[in-house]
Amino acid sequence: MEAKKSYHHGNLAPALREAARSLLEEEGLAALSLRSVARRAGVSHAAPYRHYSSREALLADLAADGFRQLGEEIARAAAAPGSAADRVAHIGAAYMRFALRHTGLMRLMFGSELPNRAAFPNLAAASERVGQEIGSAIGNPMLGLAVWGAMHGLSLLVLEDVADLGQRLSGREALPSRAEILLRSLFSQPLV
Repeated sequence: MEAKKSYHHGNLAPALREAARSLLEEEGLAALSLRSVARRAGVSHAAPYRHYSSREALLADLAADGFRQLGEEIARAAAAPGSAADRVAHIGAAYMRFALRHTGLMRLMFGSELPNRAAFPNLAAASERVGQEIGSAIGNPMLGLAVWGAMHGLSLLVLEDVADLGQRLSGREALPSRAEILLRSLFSQPLV
């Protein structure tokens, strides 16, 4: 008879985040609980409490991680050579790609599920860095905020199937380039 081994998870926090992200994308926010995350990660129901005091703490960590990842993708897009208009277009395409790949995460990051954001300093700092990254990429923090608003609004209009940028006919793969074209048009003529 084989002796029962005790189970110890060496990388519990990353495993919980990975399990939570896959649940979020596959089944949606309503399916996400500490218990369902533990089950998906293959750990006891009590294990998540070693890192998260509540479901809200887990969601805040997921959202902060999402903002960090989005910021990294924006930074890579902004590093491409070209004018400010080129950088805005590249950032817009990167933003749209992120939104399409991580729809559930985007809804969590920007949705109302985390009404007490101020209680999670890492979340606030990570989201602020996204705006700062865009502002510094185009050399104007206020314009960066406006561009972020435009990109985010465009992404939501598409994700909620309110606006058609060609995705209904051509598929979602066309959306990053369509977003890039739209954002370039912001800089094509001077505003009057």
